[in-house]
Amino acid sequence: MIAEIKRRSPSKGNLNPGLDAAALAGVYENCGATAMSVLTDSPHFGGSVADLQVARDACGLPVIRKDFTVDARDVCDARLMGADCVLLIAAALSEAEVVAFHAIATNIGLDVLVEIHDEAELDVALAAGATLIGVNQRDLVTFAVDHERAVRMASQMPSGVVRVAESGVRDADDAHSLRDAGYHAVLVGESLVTSGDVCASLEALRVP
Repeated sequence: MIAEIKRRSPSKGNLNPGLDAAALAGVYENCGATAMSVLTDSPHFGGSVADLQVARDACGLPVIRKDFTVDARDVCDARLMGADCVLLIAAALSEAEVVAFHAIATNIGLDVLVEIHDEAELDVALAAGATLIGVNQRDLVTFAVDHERAVRMASQMPSGVVRVAESGVRDADDAHSLRDAGYHAVLVGESLVTSGDVCASLEALRVP
């Protein structure tokens, strides 16, 4: 379970703009999350570097910097701000950039979550040597969620790749179907930050 600190989204607007990043990080850790994703993009998601840093200081969970990584300096910035992992969105980068940024990240001690949507982007991720691949179930243009995409893509990933399902994971049924499709983890934000009981929501999503 990768639990996300997310104040707003382009598709839904404000989710929980006044959340306390440090307090929420502590709840995530205490209630069974395995890792944490923190939005640092301000214009689209209301996040900040400060959110990542205070969340990182408040718990012992490994932290993914979730942002639009479009320059080699963005990769280095993630390391400097204390992240353990950086996100590379294949749809926003050329194949050469994915390969180069992945190499830079691993060389400076960062894990890399490469986000894909289809077979062509999976090929790019594998060419970069990615071993942690996320399938975003939400279309970046229409914002529609397609669970069948995640099921299709999981079956095409080679063994040895850690498979992460991103976006649109709402309840236990979603989590179970993704587990059955071959995913090792789900990344969940919206349903947690809007929940009145984060612990109960996390527990409901956990798959034995």
